Amino acid sequence: MYKCGGQIPVLESHRLRLRRMEREDVPVLLDYWSDPEVVKHMNIPPFETQEDVWQMIHLLNGLSQSEDAIRWGIELKSSGMLIGSCGYNVWELAGAYRGEIGYDLGRPYWRKGYMTEALHLLLSFGYHTMGLNRIEALVVPENASSRSLLRILGFQEEGLLREYQMTKSGFTDLLMYSLLKRDYELSIKK
Repeated sequence: MYKCGGQIPVLESHRLRLRRMEREDVPVLLDYWSDPEVVKHMNIPPFETQEDVWQMIHLLNGLSQSEDAIRWGIELKSSGMLIGSCGYNVWELAGAYRGEIGYDLGRPYWRKGYMTEALHLLLSFGYHTMGLNRIEALVVPENASSRSLLRILGFQEEGLLREYQMTKSGFTDLLMYSLLKRDYELSIKK
């Protein structure tokens, strides 16, 4: 059974480093998380202050301490610039061996392949380090970009979860996507 011990390990790919988010990341994350286009499918209102962002970072880092979630900042290795975040919103190992991912990216970095690269790191960590068998993603049906990304990564759409989540405008539907370890393993062998 995976135990992170409150640590957020560094994961690296060719262009990216996934790392713990820190106080110095607040200004750039405020730029992204205050952008209505970035947060529109995240079920959170746009952030207004640096203190709001710091409280969110502190909360996310605290959830890794209690092993309830784990969230990485996505950093460009070439410049050290933080461009977004990704992680496991929740995971369950006893009996289920599944986890749910979430992710966001600053608008200047959309459609450059960064999130595909970051999620490859996240999936490998989930299957090979955490011992997950199933990784899920819940997506607002209108979020065509996220749905396309998940299909590229091999996720399958399983169905509509009607009025699954409460938002400021009422209950909203979410689509369930999943990727099984065996399907992931087959896809990386190709």
